[in-house]
Amino acid sequence: DLRDQAPRLLPARRIDNDAQALEAAHEVARLARPGAAARDRERQLPWTELEAFTRLGLGGIGIPRAYGGAQVSYVTLAEVFRVICAADPALGQIPQNQFGLLNVIDSVASEAQKRALFGGVLAGRRIGNAGPERNTRDTLELRARIWREGEGYRVSGEKFYSTGALFAHWVAVKALDEDGRAVMAFVERGVDGLRIVDDWSGFGQRTTASGTVLLDNAPVAADMLIHNGRLAQVPNIQGAVSQLIQAAIDAGIAASALEDCQAFLRERSRPWIDALEAGAERASDEPFAIAEIGRLQVELHAAEALLERAGRVLDEVSARPIDDESAARASIAVAEAKVLTTEISLAASEKLFELAGSRATLAEFNLDRHWRNARVHTLHDPVRWKVQAVGAYHLNGARPARHSWI
Repeated sequence: DLRDQAPRLLPARRIDNDAQALEAAHEVARLARPGAAARDRERQLPWTELEAFTRLGLGGIGIPRAYGGAQVSYVTLAEVFRVICAADPALGQIPQNQFGLLNVIDSVASEAQKRALFGGVLAGRRIGNAGPERNTRDTLELRARIWREGEGYRVSGEKFYSTGALFAHWVAVKALDEDGRAVMAFVERGVDGLRIVDDWSGFGQRTTASGTVLLDNAPVAADMLIHNGRLAQVPNIQGAVSQLIQAAIDAGIAASALEDCQAFLRERSRPWIDALEAGAERASDEPFAIAEIGRLQVELHAAEALLERAGRVLDEVSARPIDDESAARASIAVAEAKVLTTEISLAASEKLFELAGSRATLAEFNLDRHWRNARVHTLHDPVRWKVQAVGAYHLNGARPARHSWI
């Protein structure tokens, strides 16, 4: 029997503006930071921390004001995720898909569907992802099928990389309908035929529960299906919004790794013997370590600046009707940020060990989680294609592909 239980529904506070959203993000970060290393080591899912995220109203900050949301700027949205991910990037990744889905809903859902779905999120419901599938030709191919039955629909298929689904009240399932069109069904948790398996075994982002969703004739209410395939036919920024949050997650990982590196150098590392002879009394006095930290700080600040710039471009583009050129401009701005956030998250988490020394590798500190998280999360979309897209755009005026990864 395929059935699982819906998580408890807690009332959510309403956030009215950007300042309140940032304040709530810092509150969640303060709650999440102390236990992040232990949760990663023991693979304890961050239920308490995620429920705080929801209870404080952060789940609805991307909902348009017309439907009761705060509609914060994209600059603020990126900063919310950066702040939380500097404390625990797995926690930050869990609601990431929800924000991409909110953008899809706003773009193609009916008014009645927007009121129902946005209203549910503002009331404390979470939306999880069930889009990608294993053993397909590429990440866009769908084998899941949905068909009309009685007053509603039924859906069957198997999904993986389903980040957020285990914690969700609605699972957004991508499937092909009877006419071969791409659609998205919002499946209610707890229905017969839906089961979520916590089998994510990646060596990084261990507590995202990004595992399997099994669907066997699972019922879908008639008003809970939207034709998301329409997005591919019109200029939009759905992919850019998703990628902005991905970049913010990596920026958070980088900031945390660099902070831990500097703390270890100041408090635990011993200076190398040649540095002692040169007059350095502490590891943090070593000139080569100082220079490397300086370089990493510059690269981190550059990545954060491009992340903020990308948010501003999205704010500008979304403020008026979107056409092919403005959509491309948004995607390229985010791609540029994604290149640097990827590079600094990997560099900072790797240099941590080179600078802090052998003691930093001890399991008791669990500092390898920074590199593991960076390495796994940055594989979501290959940055080599971001660099190519940026070059093609600036050199030849070529617009990037229109999908969720650009």
